[in-house]
Amino acid sequence: MRLWSLQPKYLDSKGLVALWREGLLAKAVLLGATIGYKNHPQLDRFKKHETPVAAINTYLLNVYEESKKRSYKFNKNKLGSEFTELKINVTSGQMEYEMEHLKSKVKIRNSEKYYELIGISKPIPNPIFIVVQGEIETWEHV
Repeated sequence: MRLWSLQPKYLDSKGLVALWREGLLAKAVLLGATIGYKNHPQLDRFKKHETPVAAINTYLLNVYEESKKRSYKFNKNKLGSEFTELKINVTSGQMEYEMEHLKSKVKIRNSEKYYELIGISKPIPNPIFIVVQGEIETWEHV
């Protein structure tokens, strides 16, 4: 499971669809509706949020908004109605790591998208996150 900290606009089509599915799985975990992925490290930041389900809904809303721009048919009804304005911290090192990781994945499967990303060194986050100075997150598997 990869819950990208990056703004969803950076993802290619395969990445965006995968993120939607993985985000919905993460929501199921937070709701206690599945037995798998309960201890996935990327979920910790959502679990620690004051309102975890609202946080993942807000995260997914931003993914949904990007899907609309691309005329995809993601089902907004899967989000529910609980959202939050409270941000989650993500480190600058994590953002830079994720951008380089995404570039390496996209380079293989979508050269056009790769050339859009190649010059980005300071990516913006999914709007649920706020970037703070720091190294790669301790939960990241480098």
